[in-house]
Amino acid sequence: MTEIRPGQLLVASPLLEDPNFRRTVILICMHSPDGGTIGVILNRSLKIPVVDRLVASPAVFFDGGPVEPNLVRALARGASEPLSIEIEPGFGLVNLETDGRILPSGVEEFRLFGGYAGWGIDQLESELGDGVWYIVDAFPEDAFAADPDTLWREVLRRQSGELGMLAYYPERIELN
Repeated sequence: MTEIRPGQLLVASPLLEDPNFRRTVILICMHSPDGGTIGVILNRSLKIPVVDRLVASPAVFFDGGPVEPNLVRALARGASEPLSIEIEPGFGLVNLETDGRILPSGVEEFRLFGGYAGWGIDQLESELGDGVWYIVDAFPEDAFAADPDTLWREVLRRQSGELGMLAYYPERIELN
């Protein structure tokens, strides 16, 4: 089985019907074999405007996942100082409520998320084994995609073999 690491993407199988995760792309922010996994959904914009010169386009709020939906987090890029959770060099996830501070200096852009996606110990590994998710490497631009609505297809399209072909899986297979 593929090793799960922060900075990777979870791509939902086209057969996953759970409305919380249907056709989602999730950036893994934290993973520990004895503590579970946390990530944010990158392709679920809420169309609620965010006004700040550093907010990544589109300048809207995002649904980060079904866990603690009232908790606001920021995914930031280009920080010159460490953020609360390191994702990979140049990326960080900050809980704006508990950190009690504005984004640190040096942030080039950020995106705001309400909630996050979470899995208990061994839960994500089990779901990967069942084919619910595909784990793939992220490109630096994925976390701040200008068109998040197309991210699921874009990420699948760049994969090789059968996984890449899933990008063309119909939205509603029963209509074909």
